[in-house]
Amino acid sequence: MTRKQVSSFAAKNWTTTLSRRRFTVLFAAGLGLSIVNAACSPTQDSRATTTTSTAVNDNSVSNSMQKVRIGYQKSATALNLLKSQGALEQRLSPEGGTVEWSEFPAGPQMLEALNVGSIDFGYTGETPPVFAQAANAPLVYVAYEPLGGAAEAILVQQNSSIQTVADLKGKSVTLNKGSNVHYLLVKALEEAGLQYTDVKTVFLPPGDARPAFEQGQVDAWVIWDPFQAAAEQAIAARILRDGQGIVENRGFFLSTQKFTQEQPALLKTLLEELTKISDWAKSNSDEVASFLSTELGIDQAALKLAENRRNYGVLPISDEVVAGQQQIADTFYKLNLVPKQVKISDAVWKG
Repeated sequence: MTRKQVSSFAAKNWTTTLSRRRFTVLFAAGLGLSIVNAACSPTQDSRATTTTSTAVNDNSVSNSMQKVRIGYQKSATALNLLKSQGALEQRLSPEGGTVEWSEFPAGPQMLEALNVGSIDFGYTGETPPVFAQAANAPLVYVAYEPLGGAAEAILVQQNSSIQTVADLKGKSVTLNKGSNVHYLLVKALEEAGLQYTDVKTVFLPPGDARPAFEQGQVDAWVIWDPFQAAAEQAIAARILRDGQGIVENRGFFLSTQKFTQEQPALLKTLLEELTKISDWAKSNSDEVASFLSTELGIDQAALKLAENRRNYGVLPISDEVVAGQQQIADTFYKLNLVPKQVKISDAVWKG
């Protein structure tokens, strides 16, 4: 895949707008309005944008395959690249298969759609599935991406008097409730000998958190890339503590019990194409940064910084990954952030 091909991805005008569907069932037990309005992409619009595309190719897939509905965020690099490239459509079209893409502003909204059967497949950080499983969503973990601890951090202003995580005691910290950085904050405070209740948490999505942080309305901001890198580049935000050594920061590819049972061959085809595009992205950070700059409206230099400190991969769910995810679930239950204990292994695809 060439730079020219990647740049052309963003120019494809395939999107049409769907009316907003409000999904209240999934997070009624634990998340509340702040997580429903959370954002993991620059847009704060909670509507899903849907496109369907097919193309002809000589590759063959099972004739039982028909359609897969994929939820994605623009900042979810592998899925966004796969959508723009059209390789999955080309793979499925000889047997009449189609792909429907729906854009979501954040993982929680995507999992709400997964819960009610509006999509078959999606991608989020490590904590939204915990909240969803605690709310009895029929999700299934099918693969993961090892993003790495450097791709999320606690930020403070460059001239802040806060020099260590321990200095956050009594301070205000903004973050996206239920996102991957929620667990980072818990673990960083624990490492510093503080309790979660020792800081004043202010739950804001990235689009609202950054101005609050810039204007000094909060003392620290816990955020992930590429928003982390953008703040470092644009306003000289200082990393107080990133996730290296205290969190794994994994991303998860998720499906539903129904889809994994009825369309395992289609799911495997999707994972194969995701693996190909992920492997390409791993070795072409300049091209990926250029593509995402157009998609996200973030400076290319910031995106290059983010690309250089993240990892790629579409890997099977191992016992180690299950154990790590279980630790997150148990921690959130102890902190009363989720309403009940969950067993992660109950939601792992056996395919």
